[in-house]
Amino acid sequence: RALHYAARPAGGPGALAVRAAPLGVVLPRSMATVIDGLKYAPSHEWAKVEGDVATVGITDHAQSELGDVVFVELPEVGTVLDAKDTFGVVESVKAASDVYSPIAGEVVEINEDLVNEPGKVNTGAFEDGWMIKVKMSSPADLDEMMDAGAYTKHCDE
Repeated sequence: RALHYAARPAGGPGALAVRAAPLGVVLPRSMATVIDGLKYAPSHEWAKVEGDVATVGITDHAQSELGDVVFVELPEVGTVLDAKDTFGVVESVKAASDVYSPIAGEVVEINEDLVNEPGKVNTGAFEDGWMIKVKMSSPADLDEMMDAGAYTKHCDE
């Protein structure tokens, strides 16, 4: 597995600001974006299928829960994954989290931009923040994933 390092801010602009709510006041939960036409895993990864290749990343809900992403570890191109294998790590100012492949196949491309700009996961989880492209070996894995409606319901539970 290749390790890709990005600068990690020590306090300052990368630090979280926490605002306390007065007792008894419920702060609204921000609504995460969910895109129709994508497939979603219960572990908060998404897959966009084009032919036999699936682009994979973490969902807007996941990046929101993690906070400011400061580091991303991705696999090497050529890595063969089974569905539900860990393929990388996303580290934020709050926590580090493993990322799982929702489908089996071979990694044919990684998002090299995330090495130097891991924050793209926060600013564009479904666009510039994609992580890997996988040539699917078992498209039936997609049947185990949720559509947008089911994923929205999953996040609300």
